[in-house]
Amino acid sequence: MQPVEQLPVNTPAELPSPALLVFPDRIAANIRRMIDMAGGPERLMPHVKTHKMAPVVKMQLEQGITRFKCATLAEARMLAEAGASDILLAYQLNAPMATAFVDLQHAFPDIRFASLADNIASARLMNDLHATYPGSKAILYIDIDNGMHRTGIAPDKTAELWRALQSLPNVLPAGLHVYDGHIRDTDLAARTRICDEAFAQVEKLAAELKVPEIIAGGTPTFPIHARRKHVTCSPGTCLLWDEGYGTGLPDQPFLVAAQLITRVISKPQEGYITLDLGHKAVSAENPITRRVFFHGLPDYEVISQSEEHLVVKTPAAATLQVGDILYGTPWHVCPTVALYNEAIVIENGAYSNTWPIARGRKLI
Repeated sequence: MQPVEQLPVNTPAELPSPALLVFPDRIAANIRRMIDMAGGPERLMPHVKTHKMAPVVKMQLEQGITRFKCATLAEARMLAEAGASDILLAYQLNAPMATAFVDLQHAFPDIRFASLADNIASARLMNDLHATYPGSKAILYIDIDNGMHRTGIAPDKTAELWRALQSLPNVLPAGLHVYDGHIRDTDLAARTRICDEAFAQVEKLAAELKVPEIIAGGTPTFPIHARRKHVTCSPGTCLLWDEGYGTGLPDQPFLVAAQLITRVISKPQEGYITLDLGHKAVSAENPITRRVFFHGLPDYEVISQSEEHLVVKTPAAATLQVGDILYGTPWHVCPTVALYNEAIVIENGAYSNTWPIARGRKLI
């Protein structure tokens, strides 16, 4: 794991808490490392679900990355407005979200928009929606289930769906989409073996169907799929990184580029402090010992968490005072970012500005 030192903030007293801090110099370093691992920007379709920020997209555009994945309409619009030329909403759409997505596509006619399908009914929905725009095509990737069992169609049933898509007049079958987020073994050799075994049937299928493109993997399997020159890679968490992947994927060279600022708001009893870092400030889907990590606090135990409070037991309570600041690294940065409307940008150790976060699921 790359060292997670306390990132420098020269004037923290000016910053609100709890708040999400982002460090553009570290994001830029992660973009460069991502491109180097892929062998070039053209090999990448990074997912924006982790950061949801237009300035991060623009940083990638400046490095030659033009294609992006997203999970929501808000993210898709953010990408379109930021200047992306190719947007895959990696989600199977239902009405009325499908209608909104087609409307978005026609609001930005120069951008290539695509989405996923793993059944013919969903493909027909997209086909029929595009029929209202003469000459319009629904660009669809078939979502393959190669072991995660969350979404997708089994590889042995894909050929039939591929042929069915080809028969729809307003659908353009664009390739296969394979997300193998269940493969995250800490040992790279084990992760590689499992990934290769799961992907073998996808490669065979793609060759038989002569599909134009395979989009595969997330951050855990990124270095493995990057070796496959015919595969488009779509990592996402590596742009901000977090404690979970830093611990679980020690082979990957990315830097923590986002942290949380929190303050001591109470000292309820001897040896304890309470921070303003509740469920609404850091992702709480993991056990309480795997939510946030304080690298500047060498000896501590997280005792409890509620909506606005985090209680910590630490010998440092004797010297910490109400109002003192701590910095925390989230275990899972993606849902943590989604809790905030904006991120505070830290450059050269000082507050620079804020970046809006494209959260929410409203029709647009």
